[in-house]
Amino acid sequence: MSVLPDLHLHYVQACQNLSQPENPFIARVLQEADKSDEISTKGITLKLAGNNHLVPVPRVTDDDLGVLVSVLGQAAFVTGLDLAYNVLTDAGARTMATFLQESSTLRYLNLMFNDIGTSGAELIAGALHRNESLVHLRMTGNKIGNQGGMFFASMLKINSTLEKLDLGDCDLGLKCLIAIAIALTQNKSLKAINLNRPLLSSQQEETTVHIARMLRSNSSLVELHLGKHEMKNFGVERLCEALYENSSLRYLDLSCNNITCDGVKFLGELLKKNQTLEILDLNANRIEDVGAIYLSEALLTWNRSLQALSIVSNNITGKGLVALAHTMQFNMQLSHIYIWGNKIDGKTCVEFSDLIETGRLQLGCTDVAPYKVDGKVFLAELSHGLAKHRYWAPRCAAVAPGAANAGLEIVAASE
Repeated sequence: MSVLPDLHLHYVQACQNLSQPENPFIARVLQEADKSDEISTKGITLKLAGNNHLVPVPRVTDDDLGVLVSVLGQAAFVTGLDLAYNVLTDAGARTMATFLQESSTLRYLNLMFNDIGTSGAELIAGALHRNESLVHLRMTGNKIGNQGGMFFASMLKINSTLEKLDLGDCDLGLKCLIAIAIALTQNKSLKAINLNRPLLSSQQEETTVHIARMLRSNSSLVELHLGKHEMKNFGVERLCEALYENSSLRYLDLSCNNITCDGVKFLGELLKKNQTLEILDLNANRIEDVGAIYLSEALLTWNRSLQALSIVSNNITGKGLVALAHTMQFNMQLSHIYIWGNKIDGKTCVEFSDLIETGRLQLGCTDVAPYKVDGKVFLAELSHGLAKHRYWAPRCAAVAPGAANAGLEIVAASE
């Protein structure tokens, strides 16, 4: 049963009882939480991220976490916990695992970029075998390695509550990715998974083949991140073959791979028939003008489901960019497009300036803004994109309109 909202007082008492010095950062966040109007209505998320502060804060340690969870054990109104960018180790993971086994209210847990290793991953994944409340877990940037990822693959065969799992930048390996793909052929609850930047020694794209095989049978996955997989055109072709049979995936992230225009040709053919995909991220590949034209042709006549497209840094010149601008004049469903980092020429500047000035393209839905010098139109970069807040988010919840982070706006995260 939840106690009355007085987190700060309980924290001070717990520190005294456990002979642990108070962490002024935690104390301040709990004082702010006590004043929140949302406690009695829908619950709160404690934002204890160690970055993003104008004044440096003492980061949360394993000992600090032990005191904190002793307070939260009786605070059912705390439904989210953001502990990103702190100094938690496997000892802290043990504390958190125990809390997850005992807590029935925590729905969101962010542990990204701490110092949790393989044994910590085993403990947290093990706790999720029995936990029936957690919906969204971020382990991003903890070096859990291939073996740590295997523990999460085993968990996915058992857990039926978790909807969003982020294992990006976790040094996952070949065996782990294959095990996760196999687990997701049976898991019916997971809606989003981030597998960005694994450590792969093979160039045979076995992982992509297994993920494609999974997509043929999985009907629950909505969001899939496969950035920095060294994926080539062969892998894209396998994914496209599978997505002809998939009617659930809405967000596909293929950023930072080795995809050329030949691979985009398969995506163009897919978009002509697939009416499910809403977001396609091709950031930092090399699709060039030919690839951009493949996409524009598919979106011009056939596809009416895609809402967001990122082609940032793809060696596209004015020819390909203008083709996409013309497509937007006819395809009203495509609302977000990101083009910075390509070879923007004068005609591109004019075309995108016209789209923005006529209201067809909102400034919050693209990463360029027009300006004039001596009567000539140029484009400046805006800090918008599909993954603007993947690694960093403002502490103030009032900031971050969805258009500046289209991925989370169109396919909402469980948080």
